[in-house]
Amino acid sequence: MSKKKKDEPFDPKNLKPEELLKFEIATELGLSDKVIKNGWRSLTAKESGRIGGLMTKRKREMQREALDGLDAEHDEARSAL
Repeated sequence: MSKKKKDEPFDPKNLKPEELLKFEIATELGLSDKVIKNGWRSLTAKESGRIGGLMTKRKREMQREALDGLDAEHDEARSAL
């Protein structure tokens, strides 16, 4: 027997960090009202793919920024020696 996804209403105030990023992107694309009203399953494959692609892009940018910050800290520590 397979598990069904929860049919609970969407609550944008109670989101995990990854879900928050997903909702922020949906908002930027003008899809937040549709998601709040009908849930994530109401999105088309094209809309879902666009959100997923932008999430991946943002995650990569955040990782790159974090690594750049670490490199800058490392360079400062090294120059202090």
